Amino acid sequence: MPSLLLAVTLLWPLMLGLRNVLRLVMQGGALSRPGPRPELLDYWWVCAPVPALLLSLWPGEAQLLMEGWLLGGQWQLDDGRRPWLLFSALLWALAGLYARGYLIVEQQAAEAGDGDAFRRLLGFALLWPLTLAGNLLLIVAEDIPSFYLGFALMTFAAYGLVVHAGNRDSHLGGRAYLIMAVLGEGLILGGLLWSAGTAQVLTLTELRAGIATAEQGAWMATLLWLGFGVKAGVIGLHVWLPLAHPVAPTPASAVLSGVMIKAGLIGWLSTLPLGAAGLETLGRLVIALGLAGALGAALYGAIQRHPKAVLAYSSVSQMGMITTLVGVGMVSPPLWPGLLVAITLFAAHHGLTKGALFLGVGISEHPPRLPGWLLWLLLWLPALSLAGAMTSGLATKWTFKELLYDAGHGTLVAWLSVAAVGTTLLMSRALWRQWQERGSYRIPLHAPMPLAWLTCVVAALSVPLWVPLAGEHPNWPPLTEWPGLLWPVSLGVVVAALVLLAALRSQRKWRRAQRLMLGDLWWWYAQSSNRLLRLLHVLGNAGESRGSRLRGRLQTWETRATAAISELPRFERSFRRLAAPLMVGVAVLLLVGLWLG
Repeated sequence: MPSLLLAVTLLWPLMLGLRNVLRLVMQGGALSRPGPRPELLDYWWVCAPVPALLLSLWPGEAQLLMEGWLLGGQWQLDDGRRPWLLFSALLWALAGLYARGYLIVEQQAAEAGDGDAFRRLLGFALLWPLTLAGNLLLIVAEDIPSFYLGFALMTFAAYGLVVHAGNRDSHLGGRAYLIMAVLGEGLILGGLLWSAGTAQVLTLTELRAGIATAEQGAWMATLLWLGFGVKAGVIGLHVWLPLAHPVAPTPASAVLSGVMIKAGLIGWLSTLPLGAAGLETLGRLVIALGLAGALGAALYGAIQRHPKAVLAYSSVSQMGMITTLVGVGMVSPPLWPGLLVAITLFAAHHGLTKGALFLGVGISEHPPRLPGWLLWLLLWLPALSLAGAMTSGLATKWTFKELLYDAGHGTLVAWLSVAAVGTTLLMSRALWRQWQERGSYRIPLHAPMPLAWLTCVVAALSVPLWVPLAGEHPNWPPLTEWPGLLWPVSLGVVVAALVLLAALRSQRKWRRAQRLMLGDLWWWYAQSSNRLLRLLHVLGNAGESRGSRLRGRLQTWETRATAAISELPRFERSFRRLAAPLMVGVAVLLLVGLWLG
């Protein structure tokens, strides 16, 4: 039964995506003809992650072996994969339910006969389950081909979700997403082929062991870390996040930031020999880049105007913290078992909390029929949790801080606390912008959007209570430790209030600060690429000009050589006339030489 459920988990989303295609075919090609169209985002479509949820709750382990799949498929669910599958499937289910209400206007236009709306909605309805299937496959895959297939499927199918709106901004975000995705996929494929080929292995467990013992293992690990770092939003490789998140539909932004960004982290955990010696140098670099991302993204994101852009930079900052913990595991291998528990809890907490925050952007635009104070209190709860002030955020912060303190990494804890101040500033900025852009049209509380959002808020706040962490549960901090855990939030609130006061007093300087372009390093990369292309063009023209002069000289030499060759017959005729006398003369000279000798 578990093996069958494992297969259904991956096949069910694909079947539901194919179902919409078959419905169009059976109705005679509703895509091209005018008139009413079928409902695409129905409740069958919403239930695509349900088998994955059931599998994650199934007691015991599951395994499925397939000799005829690629080079031999091996899918499995164990205690290490279970929490990742559980919170990922839950967020996908809630975001799908939310999408049914979020895209209701587009759905109604499509059903009424709007061809453009129907094409956009059809693309969303097909690519959503395809992206989900790739995400689930990379979680349960143990063989390397299946793992890479799932990662690539999720990556490239999600491009259609980013460009769903079809406007200029969405195409810019999609272009940045696709360029960085291709870069990351190339690095990952190169790292997998190099390491798997060297070790002659086909499973992820054997791959980690092979990298740990390989002579060039550190370089293999670096290549894989960079490749998966694109998806994980490592500073310098993060530029697609703030461009793609604001333009994607809100439910797509929720899964992009809550689940798909964790695919890079899953890639690190699945392929790098964490807990083994030999990666200390890489670990120090990882820690430095993680802290740079945690701090830099907080500063840059705090001046953005779009709430989803602020949340995107918050994802970069939070993933910077998780990256730092991964780096600590490289530098101090004995700490890795405890760090793995902390990272898993951090990922589940961040995934569902960030999902609730992104879904909350749509809720502030289309508020449910709740009292205003209650609505904004519910919007603030996941923000406070992400900042580490309560519930799952507080438990997560204490879990890794206790471990780092005991291991003597007090300085690192201080830097992470400073990053938590930045998180509070980002949350304040995002909610302030939501308040300024709030809508007035109220929808019923039982509608799909409020229902999915409220469930996500409750799930995010209670993460430590229901996410299985390999048989362990995080310890809640004692009351004596609360002041040390809550001071970054308190300081962040004070800083946010001071920034708001300064902005109100000096509107001109604040507007000037807000002109810093969304996407930060992307524009420097684009400008540098254009300069490089112009330089190559100039060099090409110079080379072509020099080549033209060289070709002219060669043609002149060829003409002279041809003329010289054309004179050879005349010399040949003269030689024939003088051949006999020359031979007689040579014979006489030989006789004279012999006589003298």
